[in-house]
Amino acid sequence: MKNIKSQIAFAVAQAATNAGFADMSADELLPMLTFPPDETMGDIALPCFKFAKTARMAPDKIAATLAEGFTCTSVQRTEVAGGYLNFFLNKSEVLKEFFDTVKNGALVDTSEYSAKNVTIEHTSVNPNASPHIGRARNAMIGDATVRLFRYMGCRVKVRYFVNDIGKQIALLVYCTKDKTDISFGELLDLYVAANEEAKVNKELENAVFDILARMENGDEEVFAMFARIVDICVKGQMQIFNEFGIFYDQYDYESEYVKSGKTEEVLAALNASGRLFEDEENRLVLNLDEFGINSENPYLPLTRKDKTSLYPLRDICYNIDKSADNAFRNIIVLGEDQKLYGRQINAALSLIGVGGAEIINYSFVLLPEGKMSTRAGQVVLLEDLMHDTMEHAKTTIAEHRKDGNLEQLLAKDTLPKQLAYGAIKYAILKCGSEKNVIFDKETALNFQGDTSVYIQYSYARISSLLQGEEMQVQEGDLALLTHPIEWELVKKAMLFGATLESVLKDFNFSTLCTYLFELCQHFSRWYKECPIKTAEPNLKNARLFLADTIADIIKDGLYVLGIETPEKI
Repeated sequence: MKNIKSQIAFAVAQAATNAGFADMSADELLPMLTFPPDETMGDIALPCFKFAKTARMAPDKIAATLAEGFTCTSVQRTEVAGGYLNFFLNKSEVLKEFFDTVKNGALVDTSEYSAKNVTIEHTSVNPNASPHIGRARNAMIGDATVRLFRYMGCRVKVRYFVNDIGKQIALLVYCTKDKTDISFGELLDLYVAANEEAKVNKELENAVFDILARMENGDEEVFAMFARIVDICVKGQMQIFNEFGIFYDQYDYESEYVKSGKTEEVLAALNASGRLFEDEENRLVLNLDEFGINSENPYLPLTRKDKTSLYPLRDICYNIDKSADNAFRNIIVLGEDQKLYGRQINAALSLIGVGGAEIINYSFVLLPEGKMSTRAGQVVLLEDLMHDTMEHAKTTIAEHRKDGNLEQLLAKDTLPKQLAYGAIKYAILKCGSEKNVIFDKETALNFQGDTSVYIQYSYARISSLLQGEEMQVQEGDLALLTHPIEWELVKKAMLFGATLESVLKDFNFSTLCTYLFELCQHFSRWYKECPIKTAEPNLKNARLFLADTIADIIKDGLYVLGIETPEKI
């Protein structure tokens, strides 16, 4: 479809030139071409409102003038409606492009991205407890971003920043200093209890800050205590994320920037900028008022009053390291509560001549009673949800499969995991990143409607259909796909590349979820109304070709979302 849109943009630009309209180049027109919500409005549309002021003409008059001078072999006819110029495509041309692009494996244009380096940092959960579903939204968005760039042909490095030096870890170090044997499962309860005690016990808080100061001053015994807790927690967290299909390439530890003296080097560089000062609390603070980020409080504290480093200083050091990757795209996933913070870090980096990261923000996952909090113990743990959803998947499979293959399908938990983990990811990713997810376990476990299971089932049904079939499809055979539903399904299939390009702009994976769901709805209607097995040979081959293409798109789309595609359900 991208090639046809380019042809239309070029033809419109020529018509505009002939009509005396200025500032209508093909490059400008191409991104303006949209897809109407209703097939009666055409296959592609150009809104003409933008040009009314410079052309000194009403949008509908502009559209009519362009239509008069428009010629393009890919367009059968044009129609003017309410300021839009609508294009009804030449089906034979579209089907020819569809056949050629699928045969050449070019349904998605990866030329802009192929072999380019991308750095992505995501998740970086504090190593103090098992991750909850709110934190896991970061991991799911991050992993989908990694998969999308890899699908586009990029070389992606996935980095994980381990906060192994902060107050939260010091609190755990303090309350476990006399324990010789600590399990990962114990850490959440220990952390919640210690955090509650610290609210009323000033001595405990002072002891925690003393531990932090000893660590920053090079106390090897304290470093070892921190390392023990962090190692237990990171291994426990990675076991959960890896089971969930999420992996990392490189782990970077905050403490290394303290031990290496990098924090002192960065403070010196920031001081040279003339923007670093000591406040009334004796902290070293960065003045960012020139950036207009936060007019009420333009200051970013980098140290405590004893000059031990705060997280932002260590994060600046880390971002300097990441910039050394010289990546085509340098991306970080941050919650919306860190939107201001992300801008502050990028501003600080600019003061020392370092490029900042491209930030993907996302909103909270909420419980019906409000925001999750690890400190308060008010969470739904990812590992618990994974287990509960898998048990529900087993029950669902048993209800739908009464044949003798049930035990085989449930063997080794492979299918239940594929359905369960997919259901969790889809429930989170189908909600726009800018929206809060009101997380309800019962809704997430519902395998009906707009769910990953529906999409997985569509793939499994096509796999069963294609089993044992051999296709000898010729270009002309696709001209036999004359049913209106077939035309709509072909057009939908050709939008896969445009859908991925849209996600690459805003990283809103709900766009891809919606596309896959609608594609499967189109397929379901086509499958019911357009027989395949009983069709005459050439038509049967054309329809098998179309079904095979839809299966490939579903598999590739679900791969990007981190969801597996079972051959049987």
